[in-house]
Amino acid sequence: MRKIDIPPVWLLGCAVLAWLQARYLSMGLSLDGGFTDLLSGILIGGGLILILLAITEFRKHRTTVIPHETPSSLIQSGIFKRSRNPIYLGDVLILTGLLLRFDAVLSLALIPVFVWLLERRFILPEEDRMRRTFRADFARYERSTRRWI
Repeated sequence: MRKIDIPPVWLLGCAVLAWLQARYLSMGLSLDGGFTDLLSGILIGGGLILILLAITEFRKHRTTVIPHETPSSLIQSGIFKRSRNPIYLGDVLILTGLLLRFDAVLSLALIPVFVWLLERRFILPEEDRMRRTFRADFARYERSTRRWI
């Protein structure tokens, strides 16, 4: 079960719910338009870029990208100078972009739910592991770099 309890699975679940809502329960609400299409593309593309930049840093530091594992090094370079959680931020951007792309207006309520889920299931436990593993280094990093942006 732990192998499927990862953010991409939750992202996929939210995206499927949003698609179903847009397809079968639109209630006549719509944000459809050229600007929305452009914005959705920018959000999805931006999210993918954030994730790729973060994975590049993980590979450079030869540490795990798996959320339930303890990393072997504290990454503070690259995109991690700006955000402690660029992959999760990328996931939120992708979900937001997909909601706009699907024209799933009612499902916009999934965004704060998804953020809350990421924080509770992944970010807080990861930060606890990082505090225990990297102690003072993580404390300094935590003070200098925001959790999201």
